[in-house]
Amino acid sequence: MNHDELIVFLKDRLRHPLPGKEAHIQMAPQPIDLRRFDPKVPLHHRKGAVLLVFYPGKSEVLFPLIKRPVYKGVHSGQIALPGGKMDPGDTDIIHTALREAQEEVAVNAERVQILGKLTDLYIPTSNFLVTPVIGAIHEVPEFVPEIREVDMILPTQLDFILNSERRQRTILKINQELELDTPYFDLHGEIVWGATAMILSELAHLLAEG
Repeated sequence: MNHDELIVFLKDRLRHPLPGKEAHIQMAPQPIDLRRFDPKVPLHHRKGAVLLVFYPGKSEVLFPLIKRPVYKGVHSGQIALPGGKMDPGDTDIIHTALREAQEEVAVNAERVQILGKLTDLYIPTSNFLVTPVIGAIHEVPEFVPEIREVDMILPTQLDFILNSERRQRTILKINQELELDTPYFDLHGEIVWGATAMILSELAHLLAEG
């Protein structure tokens, strides 16, 4: 599927019911934190968004992942999609995704064609309800990392998430009391796990249909 075909497919497919939990659970760490899938998220949760933005390469479709810097926080050093929390000035969650991507990797928000959204995903460890927003750009962006929030930008071939050999498992030691049997995508020699892997899993389900 080339870039133009992908846009046509996703614009239509994202209008219809999504696989949601069925896709998320395939890449959810074990034991599964059932709070992720409770239809009633905590009353005082925080809202956030990430942007999955596709752009054309020479013979493939790409999207940017980012590597977070090491810091004192639950997502330290992890591979993620550009995004962050909703600010009071944001008009809606799509505005949040575009603003955060522009701040973190210098995506020109005005050049992004919004195609739709994937299923919201609750992240218990940070109390965020994250909305994955799907967009497309028709040229190769000039990415620039925001040095305080982004250690590295990783242009990623879309085909990679459909390659079964890139789906692996490992045991991650979260702290002294907790180890997780963790499915992950092996991308750029990095372990892409947790919410990011679950979001990519839902995208992979849709692409497999196309």
